[in-house]
Amino acid sequence: MFVGKKLILASGSPRRRHLLNQLGLEFEARESGADEENNVPNNPGDHVRILSERKARAVADDVGDGIVIGADTIVVLDGAILGKPKDPRHAVAMLSMLSGRTHEVYTGFTLLDCSSKKKRSAVEVTKVTFRQLMLQEIEEYVASGSPLDKAGAYGIQDDYGAVFVESIHGCFYNVVGFPLSRFYIELRQFQKELGLL
Repeated sequence: MFVGKKLILASGSPRRRHLLNQLGLEFEARESGADEENNVPNNPGDHVRILSERKARAVADDVGDGIVIGADTIVVLDGAILGKPKDPRHAVAMLSMLSGRTHEVYTGFTLLDCSSKKKRSAVEVTKVTFRQLMLQEIEEYVASGSPLDKAGAYGIQDDYGAVFVESIHGCFYNVVGFPLSRFYIELRQFQKELGLL
């Protein structure tokens, strides 16, 4: 896919890197180091949009020209935001709450053009239903260490957290951490706005 400018992913997430590679995009990945705790709204859509923009801006400050991609993913259950677990005990508690229920995965992403300061943001929401989980399953999964760096304490793409999921309504890739189809559409629109297409 032709972009016309250097792309920088403001994330260290191996899942997001893999998904962008799937589109055949050439890009550089940089950890944003952005503050994810202070002055973030509780509204899930605003939460991920603002954090994705914050991450993009943190990296854009060090880039002369190019388009920076910032992204943030959260899990939402009954209106409460579940980020990454603090420790294994917290991960067990999160997965126990999600067991047998439907939650929402929100991903916000921001495209920021470093030279013009123009930006474009979008939010994608996917509903995920878990089957009823046994405590032993949860504890074994948490002991693997895999869920400790994931929003909602589970992954769907590269470990056996996938067997917890009964059904998905919406974009699968959003649950992985980046809504590919929506991103592709928004990136093409942004290229037109910048006169690159």
